[in-house]
Amino acid sequence: MTTSPAALRHPLDPEPVRSTKAGTVFALGLVALVTGPFVGGLVPATIAIALAGQARREAFRSGGYLTGSAWLRRGEKLAWVGVALAATSLVVAVVIGVVDFAGQPAGHDFAPGID
Repeated sequence: MTTSPAALRHPLDPEPVRSTKAGTVFALGLVALVTGPFVGGLVPATIAIALAGQARREAFRSGGYLTGSAWLRRGEKLAWVGVALAATSLVVAVVIGVVDFAGQPAGHDFAPGID
């Protein structure tokens, strides 16, 4: 005869609840994704990635009473995509700046009668 996991729980054990940090990581990851191309996504992405590590440690220490790992994974993935978009935007801006700078004439442009 097998016993269900619910039968093994003590009656005074708390109910499993979703981690609030998991929802926050997801929201910050979404903001990072949306604002990533404008380079402003680096701030929420950095916060989301740092919070994700904290939330994982808390969930591990809770012994299964903190849930929300799917929200945590999705939020962290969105944050990393936001970082990638910000990095891509910076690289594109630098390339455009270098090409624009290279197209300008070199040296001083003096009037025709000056040696």
